Amino acid sequence: MTRIALLVAVALAGGLGTALLPPIHQDLAYHDFADRRAILGIPYGLNVLSNVGFLLVGAWAFARVARASQPPWQRGAGLLFAAGLVLTGLGSAWYHAAPSNAALVWDRLPLSALFPTVFAVAIGDRVSERAGRLLLVPLVISALASVLWWQRTDDLRAYAVAQFLPLLLIPLMLALFAGRRPARPLLAGVVVYAAGKLAEVSDGAVLAVGGLVSGHTLKHLLAALAAIGIVQWLAPARAER
Repeated sequence: MTRIALLVAVALAGGLGTALLPPIHQDLAYHDFADRRAILGIPYGLNVLSNVGFLLVGAWAFARVARASQPPWQRGAGLLFAAGLVLTGLGSAWYHAAPSNAALVWDRLPLSALFPTVFAVAIGDRVSERAGRLLLVPLVISALASVLWWQRTDDLRAYAVAQFLPLLLIPLMLALFAGRRPARPLLAGVVVYAAGKLAEVSDGAVLAVGGLVSGHTLKHLLAALAAIGIVQWLAPARAER
């Protein structure tokens, strides 16, 4: 119970701490990407085309989840994650072709559902299967609602909680609780995704290093790579019932 209390305390601290902050508005400079090069007439070419990685990994994820032997709710979570990857690839490509707050909604909506889905399965594996099953839908709906709340109010606090709190709590659960699934693929996915987020905030600096790809393009590639490890964890070759 002490370990569960620690998880709950960290979650509450993250949520309440963020709620006490002043509203976080979307910086319009976010849309000013370093790499503006067009490819075959496609504006922001590499930022658009690098989303192919999400489509490929998403298609592979559908096939892997379909072959895995899992309880229905876990299979549903895997299929939801696969669909989120495909929709993220489409939404992100749409956004990067003409960056704006209006288009960014279609990038963030499917993306927002990915880590809450993984978070619910991690709860089911490490803490309580019943809790993970019951929390899956509420967590995903809350994440989607955080994007709509930002669209309506220009306040990113709820979206920040939905995106970054699972990144903190998932490694904590892996450290505190034993599980039936090996932790390495999931932990590797989280670490690689975090590296992608670091590349994203260094967009221009990464492009300046070699002039080949920007930090944001690299973030897309690393996020797709991270998804491979996460899918391997979500739909292991031999899932325990």
